Amino acid sequence: MKEFRQHRFERPSGATEILLVRHGESRAAVPGNPFPLVDGQGDPELAEIGLIQARRVGDRLRDHDINAVYVTSLRRTQETANPLLIHLNQTATVEPDLREVHLGEWEAGVFRFKVFEGDPLYHQMQKEERWDVIPGAESLDSIRGRVSVALNKIVSKHPDELLVLVLHGGIIGHILAEATQSSPFAFNGCDNASISHIVAVDGRYIVRGYNDTSHLLGLASDSRPT
Repeated sequence: MKEFRQHRFERPSGATEILLVRHGESRAAVPGNPFPLVDGQGDPELAEIGLIQARRVGDRLRDHDINAVYVTSLRRTQETANPLLIHLNQTATVEPDLREVHLGEWEAGVFRFKVFEGDPLYHQMQKEERWDVIPGAESLDSIRGRVSVALNKIVSKHPDELLVLVLHGGIIGHILAEATQSSPFAFNGCDNASISHIVAVDGRYIVRGYNDTSHLLGLASDSRPT
């Protein structure tokens, strides 16, 4: 008798498989000690726990057949990618248009203070699922425009390949929300050093996994996604 078994997912011919890694935890925001800025955006280094998380990511992915690693222009993504790059004997490609959402007047660490204080604008931002509730912050149209162009450019260069993109929580959330046609903030808040998984095929994105932190088991951290 002929059998029709269930089968495991296999990357379609010509598709690009992408592992989205959120950077490790960055240093704490401290009143009177603002984060340095790069093109108007906060650029903190990784905290000690973030460096440990980065090593865990490197160990987790070191045996994968990774063809390329992309980071943003902000140092926390570059520092997170470093252990993996050493394992792979590769260098990363910087894609500035995948940088974090611009937070306007709440850059340089101010966003964290506002969250802690329960600022009414923060609650309005969450309710309306719009970053630009924050004065001077980036609109959804702006994010969608730059991220889609950058992703499409990357995908076009890597058919039938596996990539690692070390990015930011807001951008990973945006990519997954767009891929699933969900509400804008549906996937916000992935953990530091978590791994999400998408496959780009025929102009669309298939979500294969979200917020995998199994490689971080046993790490103590008081971090909160921001």
